[in-house]
Amino acid sequence: MALPESKAAQGRGNSFWRTVKTVAWSFLGIRKNSEYQEDLARVNPLHVILVGIVGAVLLVLLLVSVARWVVSP
Repeated sequence: MALPESKAAQGRGNSFWRTVKTVAWSFLGIRKNSEYQEDLARVNPLHVILVGIVGAVLLVLLLVSVARWVVSP
């Protein structure tokens, strides 16, 4: 019989994916003010920084790959 998870344990994984979604929307620059305020209350600032750095690196790698593909002979 599995023990029920606490609310905090259930929210941990959810918080990380919420952070990923928040950073993805911020890259696009599209966000409702009400959702922005809700995210500020729920996400971990350290997660935001880490996901933002990883997202920026992935974006740069994608742009470099597309540029090389377009310019390749």
